[in-house]
Amino acid sequence: MKAVWNGAVLAESDRCETVEGNAYFPPDSLNMDYFRASTTQSVCGWKGTANYYTLVVDGKENKDAAWFYATPKDAAQQIKGYVAFWRGVQVQKD
Repeated sequence: MKAVWNGAVLAESDRCETVEGNAYFPPDSLNMDYFRASTTQSVCGWKGTANYYTLVVDGKENKDAAWFYATPKDAAQQIKGYVAFWRGVQVQKD
């Protein structure tokens, strides 16, 4: 799978985990040049607290367009540290 925004490949992997229709990419598949840490957090009842990244590609920002669970609850351990996308990021199967 591949995550693309503003013409840049943000992540690419054949080891994604799918949860609730979202593809979660393993940390080693991310091109971190495009990721900036955000202070935004949200809470899911069964996954835990999500942290966010803002994407920056060619001077354009996509605020909080990627999220991950650094310390997920037990039921979501398979996505620990994995990153998912929204807000216009295209996730494609190769």
